Amino acid sequence: MKTELLRARSLLKAGRPMDTRSVAMAETIRNPASAEARFLLGVSEAMLGNIREGLTHLRKATDLKRSAEYYAQLARCLLMVRQDRDARTALQNAEQCLAVGERVDALTRDTLGCAYARLGNHTESLPHFAAAVRIQPENTQFRYNHAIALSFVGEAAESEKAFERLLTQEPHNARAHHGLAGLRRQTAECNHVPRLRAVRNATQDPDARLLLGYALAKELEDIGEAAESFRCLLDVNKEYRRRITYDFASDGEIFDAIEASWSQFASAPVTHAPKDAPIFIIGMPRTGTTLVDRILSSHPDVVSAGELQAFPLAVKAASGTRTRNVLDPETLFYAAGKDLGGIGRSYMERAASHVPATPKRFIDKFPGNFQYAGLIARALPHAAIICLRRHPMDTVVSNFKNLFATTSRYYQYSYDIQEIAQYYVRFDRLMKFWQAAIPNRILEVHYEDLVEKQEETTRQILEHCNLQWSESCLTFHENTSPVSTPSAAQVRRPIYRDAVARWRRYENALAPARDVFDAAGIPV
Repeated sequence: MKTELLRARSLLKAGRPMDTRSVAMAETIRNPASAEARFLLGVSEAMLGNIREGLTHLRKATDLKRSAEYYAQLARCLLMVRQDRDARTALQNAEQCLAVGERVDALTRDTLGCAYARLGNHTESLPHFAAAVRIQPENTQFRYNHAIALSFVGEAAESEKAFERLLTQEPHNARAHHGLAGLRRQTAECNHVPRLRAVRNATQDPDARLLLGYALAKELEDIGEAAESFRCLLDVNKEYRRRITYDFASDGEIFDAIEASWSQFASAPVTHAPKDAPIFIIGMPRTGTTLVDRILSSHPDVVSAGELQAFPLAVKAASGTRTRNVLDPETLFYAAGKDLGGIGRSYMERAASHVPATPKRFIDKFPGNFQYAGLIARALPHAAIICLRRHPMDTVVSNFKNLFATTSRYYQYSYDIQEIAQYYVRFDRLMKFWQAAIPNRILEVHYEDLVEKQEETTRQILEHCNLQWSESCLTFHENTSPVSTPSAAQVRRPIYRDAVARWRRYENALAPARDVFDAAGIPV
């Protein structure tokens, strides 16, 4: 490798993408056929936020030379711009390079693992994360990725060992503590409560305090300290809520826009709608959506594709808007009236890279699709839609107790009891709106019915999805497919009843939610 390219690599490794770009650009001008110069230029552009420019150079680099390292970075950038199908192709090319003996560094292995994980392929991510740790065991980021992937595929014991090895190297790693707390139900004899308290008290970093606070609250509840657990959550969420600029009115505007734009969607053309029959599981998060996903994916004719963003992205693309958020009033009004058949086809194309090559029907369990239920019903006329409902107060508690992705605006309502209740009120109103607008298309399943009448409710679900009865749906906890949601540990247990009416433990603290529900006429 030429001296200038070696220098560009060292600059990149030192975190100096601007300097890397200058050197790589000069080398590209001197030698346009230099794959390495193109690669370094592409990576540095991507690091500087110029993703599309980076993609141009990375594609050129892979045209000039087949390399697992090049394909790994290409896949990473393709995922950033939601080109999942092309990212999967890049990963296949990377695997072919590895199969013929190409040796790569730990970063490339970790990048491949992260790309697979972004696609929901956690089983495929594991060998790459494991290889990254073998090559560079001192890197705690690589260790974290490996440990969390193990948890997603159900290897709880191995995941626990991996998290503990990470914490031996970095005792204050908040993400590791949070991941470890969620692996299993802790006991009075075996828990991490003292360690979590000590680590949280020792840090002032707000992000670390958030993760550690949720981990501590979870373990306190596990060991029977429900009151202390909820006090901890109140403090943690209050601390975080002060840091964000969320205003419920912004979500209210989206709900208003969904209802106001429906008449245009209802009369829009539906040309060449797909004949496919995906199954959508929708609802407020933490209300049993993952449980129903596991029940259905235990059926021999069904596979889970996880929580896809494919339908929101198909609507966004149809709208042509360039607003920051995937869903906002402007996007809805510009998409209204567009051919819903085209949106349905766009959805199926986007979903394809997340679904195994199989004739089985697939599940999309992104709960937030409840906002698109009417559009889904028209764009995909053969789709089955199941909406999970749960007691409103239990819904508040389950949302308040769960730490969602802090980078997503979907869940910013979840740090305040009153705001969760306000969100539930609008969710409830919207579901009634959809039931009137698209009658007989949505099966509402109550979590409490599933717990108390498992077989009867499961039969109703299968009938709604036009699926034959299968006993395997009753033993969903034996399903070995990966789970990457906060319910991962719970859905590997048979159905249990201790989550029903859990809100009564915290009734006094939930007074603000009760006031909202009383005002809205929602009985609790």
